[in-house]
Order: sequence, then C-alpha cells, then structure tokens
Amino acid sequence: ASATVMAAMARACLLLVLGMQMVHAGSMWSKVEMAPPDPILGVAVEYNKDPSPKKVNLGIGAYRDDNGKPLVLKCVREAERKIANDESMNKEYLPIQGLESFLSQTSKIIFGDESPAIKEQRVAVVQSLSGTGALRLAAEFIALYYPTATAYISDPSWGNHHTIFKKAGLQTKTYKYLSPDMSLDFDGMKSDVQAAPKGSIFIFHTIAHNPTGVDLSHDQWKEIAKVCQEKEHIIIFDTAYQGYATGDLESDAWAVKYFAHEMKMELFVTQSYSKNFGLYGERIGALNVLCNDAETAVKVQSQLKGVIRPMYSSPQLHGARLVSTVLSDNKLKDLWKVELKQMSQRITEMRSALVRELTACQCPFPNEKFSSWNHIVKQIGMFAYTGLSAQQCAVLTQEHHIYCTKNGRFSMAGVNPGNVKYIAESMKHAIESCK
Repeated sequence: ASATVMAAMARACLLLVLGMQMVHAGSMWSKVEMAPPDPILGVAVEYNKDPSPKKVNLGIGAYRDDNGKPLVLKCVREAERKIANDESMNKEYLPIQGLESFLSQTSKIIFGDESPAIKEQRVAVVQSLSGTGALRLAAEFIALYYPTATAYISDPSWGNHHTIFKKAGLQTKTYKYLSPDMSLDFDGMKSDVQAAPKGSIFIFHTIAHNPTGVDLSHDQWKEIAKVCQEKEHIIIFDTAYQGYATGDLESDAWAVKYFAHEMKMELFVTQSYSKNFGLYGERIGALNVLCNDAETAVKVQSQLKGVIRPMYSSPQLHGARLVSTVLSDNKLKDLWKVELKQMSQRITEMRSALVRELTACQCPFPNEKFSSWNHIVKQIGMFAYTGLSAQQCAVLTQEHHIYCTKNGRFSMAGVNPGNVKYIAESMKHAIESCK
C-alpha cells in the first residue's frame, strides 16, 4: 500500500511539473506579431550589419563631414565646457513646460526677434522631445478639442507623420504635392487645400520638404495662406531644417512669419534642434502655438502641460541647456550661424558633385519621365529625391552596399568627395540592370 501511495504521489508531482512547464511554455503575449522594421531607422540597422568596406549610408538624416564622420559643432563644444564649469548648475527636474531660458529664446528663432506675437505674449511654447515629440503634442492637443478633424499630410511626406496623428486618434489623408518629374504639383496642392472640409488640419513643411527637397515659392505660400485662412484650417508648420536648408535662419522661416505676421493666423509651429545644432541624441525641440491673444496663450500652455504630465512628466535638461547657452551668448550664436552656413554649403556642393559624376559616367535617367538629373540640384535641404525605383534601390544595396530608403531618397549628408563617384557609377549599374 505504501508503494502504491508513493507511486501516486510521484505521478502527481510529475503532472504538476509538466503543468507548470506548459504554463511557462505559453505566453499571454504569444499572439503579438513581429513589427515591421522602421523604413528609415531600419536602413541604419542593415548598414551597421554590413561588413563591406565600400558601404555607404544614404538613409538616416544625420550630418556627416567630408570624411563621412559625425560632426559636433564648435559652438556646442564650447557650450558644453561652459555648462561643465558652472558649479551652480544642478540636475533637478525641469518644470513641465521646460527650461525657461530655452523657451524664451526658441520662439524668437522661428518668429523673429521683433515678432509682434512674441512681444504681445501670444505664443504658448513648451519644450518637447525634438520635432517628433512636438508633433505628437500638437496632435494630442488638437484631438482634445477637434477629435473629428482630419489631418492632411503631403504625398509624399516624412514616414512618421501619418503614424503620429493616427496614434493621437486622428484620421489622416494626403494632399497632392509632387509631380512625376519631381517638380511641385502646386495646382494639385492648392486644389486639395481648397477642397478639404472647413477646419481640417494641414501639416506643412516649413522649409526643405522631407523627403523631396521641393519647396513652395513665396508667392505660392501666399496663395496657400489665403485659402487656409478662408477655410479656417488648423495649420501645423513642421520645422526640422531651419538654417540648415539655406544657411539663413531668417530666410528659412519665411513661410511661418508670413502666416503669422502678415496673415495674422493662429498656428502650431514645431521646432527641432537635431539637424541645425547636430543634437540628434539630445532630443531637443519645441512646440509653439500662436494664439490671437495673450489670455488664450496662457490657457493653451496650461492644457499642453496637461498633455505632457501623464506622457513623460517633464522634458530633458542637457540639450535645452546647450541650445539656451548658445542662443543667449552672441559670440556662440554667431559661430552657430557660421557653422550652419558651412553645413548647408557642403550639402549644396555634394548635390552638384553627384550630378557631375552622373553626367560624366553617362548614367541613364531613372525612367522616361526625366530628361536630366537637374532635379537633384534644384532641391534643397538634407535629402535628394532621386526618382530611383524600389527595385533600383534594392540593387544599390544588394550589389553595391549603398543604403537608402526604398522611395529613392538619398541623405546628401552621406555623400562626400571620397564616395561620390562610386555612388554615381553604382546608380548607373542599378538603373541599367533594372531595364
């Protein structure tokens, strides 16, 4: 009997162990599917895994010098030294809205030092997790008061735009932007802005449209502004490349200033200091909301703080200090402007160099819609929208170790005197092999 009892206990223990194993073998998250790689950041992952010495990264939008190396601006280095040597500084939490010395400077960069809106205290501003965070704050805020409004995004646009607004619960649609020959489809754009329901949300690129590098002229912006005002649209200017595009902060902010000061429209304006300060990893930016009066601006900022508090509570400190230190020191600010011009000029020079090499090697055009490569030099900013197909881009990557997004967007910061000829010759092979 004793043996029988022992055997029964052993079987019970075995079943218990097997049951525990079965419980641990399955997961409450077993139905979770693998997410697709990010179309932009995924390019960098594949590039980093490639052992080829010839590899070229034309994917992610981060500045590189003539040797293909990341660049820390001299003004930033100096600002870091000043901060490190100031023993009065601490590492306490920032207020929800951000570092006050940063906030007092950042709106002036986009609206101008003499902006009537700033003088009249009509700009509600909060620090954000770079431009992406500023867009998400704008989307969340708008969704609180206009939850049924549709956000219209250019076709094409930065790949994250649709996701940001959808995550905030807003529906997104596209408006026409680019013609097949890589020129601006202004008539199509204007028509879509006009046809959209009253009070729709429109996301515009302030300067250096991503991914195309194709921008509106001043006269075209004036026409769009008039339609937006008539339709009472909610306007968001996404500003990722101010100063980096042309090397001139004032020129690059023209569209925002026209809508704000000439048309006297209420606006959302995001700012990122990733590109123009080279502070990619610091995630420093701002959201500005231009209101009709100071009382409304105070209320808007209070509600933005209400969005921030349960999201990330308070923003990052070091990046804000760096930008604030540079902008509040005339010598460092002047140095920053010089460095901006240098970065912008290098990108412009690489555009011309790539077109020269494409011409020299008699590279055929991407398809029958093109009669030259001049669209590359007409575009501005960090990116060149080459016109290459996904198949042609795949050949570049698989056979030549040149990494770019599948839509043919090149980060011109990745082009330098040492690789521009190789890129052009590789493009020729990719295009010819896909015919």
